[in-house]
Amino acid sequence: MHYLARDPDRRFDPRQLDPRLRSVISLAYPYTAPAPPAFQWPDDLRGRIASYALGPDYHDRVLAAARTVAEAIATAKPGALIRCYVDTGPVLEREWAAESRLGWFGRNTNLLNVHHGSYFFLSEIFTDLEFEAVDRPYREHCGRCRRCLDLCPTNALAEGYLIEPRRCISYLTIEHRGPIPMELRSGLGNWIFGCDICQEVCPWNESSGPCEPELAPALTDLMAMDVEGFRRRYGKSAVKRAKRGGLLRNAAVALGNSKNPAAVDALVSAMTHDPEALVRSHCAWALGEIADARSKAALEQARSREPEQSVLTEIGRALEQRAGTCAFDGRNQHFTGDEQLR
Repeated sequence: MHYLARDPDRRFDPRQLDPRLRSVISLAYPYTAPAPPAFQWPDDLRGRIASYALGPDYHDRVLAAARTVAEAIATAKPGALIRCYVDTGPVLEREWAAESRLGWFGRNTNLLNVHHGSYFFLSEIFTDLEFEAVDRPYREHCGRCRRCLDLCPTNALAEGYLIEPRRCISYLTIEHRGPIPMELRSGLGNWIFGCDICQEVCPWNESSGPCEPELAPALTDLMAMDVEGFRRRYGKSAVKRAKRGGLLRNAAVALGNSKNPAAVDALVSAMTHDPEALVRSHCAWALGEIADARSKAALEQARSREPEQSVLTEIGRALEQRAGTCAFDGRNQHFTGDEQLR
């Protein structure tokens, strides 16, 4: 996300965008947050998508709401300069919202509000109108609670209201374009787009009810999805941000984390036929995580025909992983993995 480092002056001072600007109006748009799904992972091979991305793309409806407010301002103040932003432009949305007293920075680094927790979108209206400045901050209400820090699977959160984005599941499954770092893959669980854990465990958040199964896609189905299928299913959703290759990469990691032999056929097919090396390489890793004779045979076959070195590297590691699980463990006096001590 190197784009965040570009043009810092414009991010901190909107007058760099237009010297006529004088005020920022911050708006919060609450969204529905379902409870964790009722299906039983990993027996039911379904992936989880962050609640904000369920349904149609939020950019459109939040921007429409912001423009409704902007139109009301324009009616009251004809000729006013007005610009609306929703996740666009060099805008530090969270910081402007805190300055506007919409909430406080929580330990999960999200903006928290006593009425809506952190389940809301942010948008801004920049204008040349002048308003009386708010000179007192929104009181912090996290207290001694540290659930979000303790329960983050990848340890992305730290004391001091800090986050290491490169360990964050949301970053890894959406913005990150390359291979998921090996040491972080198990922490993804079955999250395939974003993550809600640091929000779900927050005492200020309440869910609206259980997540419907259809909102949690079948991972084996995703592995067979081509470019056109991705466009049809997610073209009008925030999930399109991950791109097809990224989403299938994430789904492969989730299937590997399941350790469920029911995932093998879908992974073998994708490792054999998917056009993207990124997807094939993560399928290889996933097969190495599943103790099933079919996965070992598929990996050995793939090694003889795979042209991409990045995939071959993952295949080699996966076969080593499987060999390691069959090694003699002197401390426990037994073999582990597919083979049993005879």
